Amino acid sequence: MENQVETIKYTPEKAKQNALAKLDLIRKWQDFRRKAVNKLQADYDFVKLHNSSDSYLFSVLGKISRGSLHRWKASLDGTEDYTRLIPNYKYVSVNEYRTCLTDEEIKIFMGLLLHPNRICIGKAIALTKYKLKEQGQSFIPADITFRRYAKWFKDNNYDKWVLARDGEKALSDKVEPYIKRDASLLDVGDILVADGHKLAFQVINPFTGKPCRATLVGFLDWKSTALVGYEIMLEENTQCIASALRNAIINLDMIPKIVYQDNGRAFRAKYFTDDKGFGELGFYGLYAKLGIETVFARPYNARSKVIERFFKEFQEGFEKLMPSYVGSSINNKPAYLKRNEKFHSNLHYDYIPTIEETIKMIDMWLKFKNSQPCTNAPNLTIAEVLENRKKQNIDKSLLDDLMLATEVKTIQRNGVRFLNCDYFDERLYGLRGKVLVKYNLFDLTNVKIFTPKGEYLCTAERVTETHPMAKILGTVEDLEDYKQKIQKQQKLKRKTINSVKKLLTNDEIKLIEARSNQEEMENSNNFHKEFKPRSNGVQKINNGEKSLPIFKNNSEKYEYLIKHNPSDAWITEFKQTKEYKLLYE
Repeated sequence: MENQVETIKYTPEKAKQNALAKLDLIRKWQDFRRKAVNKLQADYDFVKLHNSSDSYLFSVLGKISRGSLHRWKASLDGTEDYTRLIPNYKYVSVNEYRTCLTDEEIKIFMGLLLHPNRICIGKAIALTKYKLKEQGQSFIPADITFRRYAKWFKDNNYDKWVLARDGEKALSDKVEPYIKRDASLLDVGDILVADGHKLAFQVINPFTGKPCRATLVGFLDWKSTALVGYEIMLEENTQCIASALRNAIINLDMIPKIVYQDNGRAFRAKYFTDDKGFGELGFYGLYAKLGIETVFARPYNARSKVIERFFKEFQEGFEKLMPSYVGSSINNKPAYLKRNEKFHSNLHYDYIPTIEETIKMIDMWLKFKNSQPCTNAPNLTIAEVLENRKKQNIDKSLLDDLMLATEVKTIQRNGVRFLNCDYFDERLYGLRGKVLVKYNLFDLTNVKIFTPKGEYLCTAERVTETHPMAKILGTVEDLEDYKQKIQKQQKLKRKTINSVKKLLTNDEIKLIEARSNQEEMENSNNFHKEFKPRSNGVQKINNGEKSLPIFKNNSEKYEYLIKHNPSDAWITEFKQTKEYKLLYE
C-alpha cells in the first residue's frame, strides 16, 4: 500500500514534555542509586516509590519499569540532550491522515461523499463497499475506518467539504472570514439599509378582499438599528421601495447620505439608477435628485446587510404572535395548518388583519423595539440614539410627487373609484378619461390626481357617506355635513349653467333655467319622500281667476304658491305645521 506520509521535522509538544520528564526522572534515579549500597535493590525501590506516588512526573509518564530507566539512560549516552529521549515516530501534518484505506478506496468513497447531492456518510460507505465487491476485492475495510477518515477530512478540509456539498454561498456564509464594521463611526441618517421581507402572516388584500402574504420593504438606520421607514404591499416592486423611502425620510426629517440596499431587480430598476428611465413622467433619477449615494450589496451575501438581523427579530417577536401566522415555509408552519390537527384547528382564532390594522400593530411593536438597548451605542436605547439627529425640515410635498404609488383610474361622477372608496375634488367635475392616482397606504384620506402626462391636477378627498335622515335622526355634525354637500352640488351646477349661458341664446337660457328649477324641486321632493303629506290625492283650488295644478305633496304646493301667489292664506297655515319646520327651518 502506498501512503502519502512524510516525516515532519517539528516535535509535538506532548512528546517534548514527555522527554523532559524522562530526563528529570533519570537524574533523580541516579541520585537515589548513588546513595544505596545494593544498586539492584535501589532500582526496584525507586521504581516502586515512583509508581505509588502522585507527583507531576508520574502524571506525565505513568507507571515505569526498571528496564525503562536503563533504556532511557543508554539513549542519553552520558549527555543531557533530552531530544535523544523523543521517540523516532513519523508524525504526519494536518493535511494527511494515517489510514489503511488505499488510494482507490479513498477515491471511490470521497467521490460519493463530496457529491453536490449531499449523500450521507452511511450511504456513501454502503455504496463504496458494494463497488469494491463488484471489482473483486477480497478485503473490505470496516465501516468505522471509513467514518474516521470522513471525520478527519471534514475537520481538516472543511472549506472543500462545504464548497463541494453546499456551494459557494455556503462557503461564504460558513467558512470565509468576515469583516467587522465599526458602526460607532456613523451618525444617525448617514446610511439607511434597505431590504424586502415576505411576511409570515396573512393580511387582507385591499384590492381583492382576499387574504394574502404581503411584502414588507424596510429602511433601517445603521447607527441606531431602528426601522425608520417601511411600506407593506403585495409584492416587492419599485413603487413599494419608493414609498418606504418616502416614509423613512419623513420620519427622520432628513435625507440620508447613502442607501445600502439589496441587489434584487426591484432595487436595480432604472427608477433609481438611471437618469433616462422616467423622462416621460418628469423624473430624472430618484436617488440622484435627492442627493443620495447608492451602494448595492453583493448578490446572495446576507452577512453584508445588517437589516437581516432585524427581520429575524421581527419574525420571532412579532410575526409569530399574529393569529394569521402561517410560517415562512412548509417546515415551520403552525400546527393548525397541518393535516388531521383538529385540536389545534378548533383552538385557532381565525382573524386576518387589514393592512391598516397591520401598520398600527407594527408601529406598536417598533415602539417596544426602540426601547431596547442599542448595540452601536452603549448605555443608550435605540430611541435615544435616534433622537440625537439633525433634522432638516423636509418639504413633504416634494416627496409626495416623487414617491407615492401610482394607479391608473377613470374619472366618474363621484371622482375616481379606488379601494372601494370614492375620491372627489371640484377640479374633477366635468372631466372624463384616464388619470394617474398617486397614493400611500399609510394615509388613504386623500390621493393625488395627475394627468397621464404627469401634470398635477388636484388632491382628492375621500367621499364620506351621509346620514339617510340627518334632519330627524342625525346629529348636528350629520346635518351640517348634509348641508355642505347640498351646497357643493348647487355650486357645481351653477358653475355649469353660467358656462353654458355664454354659448346659448336668451330663449335657450330661459328654457334651461326653467328645467333647472323643476329638477331642483324634484330632487328636494325625492330626498323628503318619507315625510307623509297632510293631504293626499288630487288637489285643485279655484283662486277666483284660475285653478291650481295638481300637487303630489304639501312641499310641492308650497314651492308653487310661494313663487306665484305668496299672499295665499294656505302658506300661513302651512308654516305653523311641524312638516314645514322640518323641511325649511
